[in-house]
Amino acid sequence: MKKLVFFSLFLFLFSCKTNRNSTIEDVSQPNKSVDYFDASRDRKIPVAFYYNESLAFKKMPVVIFSHGYGRNNPDSNLDYNYLLSNLAEKGYFVASIQHELPTDDLVPLEGKPQVVRRPNWDRGAENILFVLNQLKRDFTRLNYQKVTIAGHSNGGDMSVLFVEQHSDLVWKLITLDQRRYPFPHLSKPKMYSLRSSDQPADDGVLPTLEEQKKLGITIIKLPNTIHNDMDKSGTIDQKKEILTYFVKFLNEN
Repeated sequence: MKKLVFFSLFLFLFSCKTNRNSTIEDVSQPNKSVDYFDASRDRKIPVAFYYNESLAFKKMPVVIFSHGYGRNNPDSNLDYNYLLSNLAEKGYFVASIQHELPTDDLVPLEGKPQVVRRPNWDRGAENILFVLNQLKRDFTRLNYQKVTIAGHSNGGDMSVLFVEQHSDLVWKLITLDQRRYPFPHLSKPKMYSLRSSDQPADDGVLPTLEEQKKLGITIIKLPNTIHNDMDKSGTIDQKKEILTYFVKFLNEN
């Protein structure tokens, strides 16, 4: 009887181990976190890395992700583990940047967002460029012909700004409900956006249906997901839907 109980326990533990990362409910932490330092700006840039160690970085496409505004919470870049760890399991090398530091001024809540938030977006775009250049030095075997820039909310705004400034460095842009900074009128890189059910974008941020068709931009509304549920706050079904679309976008030619 004792042998039977022991064997059953062994099977259970083995099952738990082999099924790790197999579902979106059981989410991995980053493989590694580092603090880069941009001497030209005297600025620390924390970055969390997600990757599949078995692939040994060989020609892995790159995703650089920017979090939504978290009022200088130092762990804001970890709020998307459900998405980023699963992308890593599918063969992508993911770098999630922590854009705000505890010592930074808070983003003003009053005034025109395109004006009062612009310094934050400029700094974010500079962070993205610095991290991309640092990756090219530290991880020389990654596929830098396939760099995807992605972000949620305020992180999506700075991601769009980066693409506007450095479109030649980017393969694809994917935003989760950026609401303030408009998509550039470009056909390359390929651009995608998932939109929430509750928070509309400012006028002019999203391309018209005619512009979407002309430029090949994909805009999809998620009727059952609000803006604030696109990070770790969402339900399992919401997270699965976002991941499914994200992978679909990345797999398109």
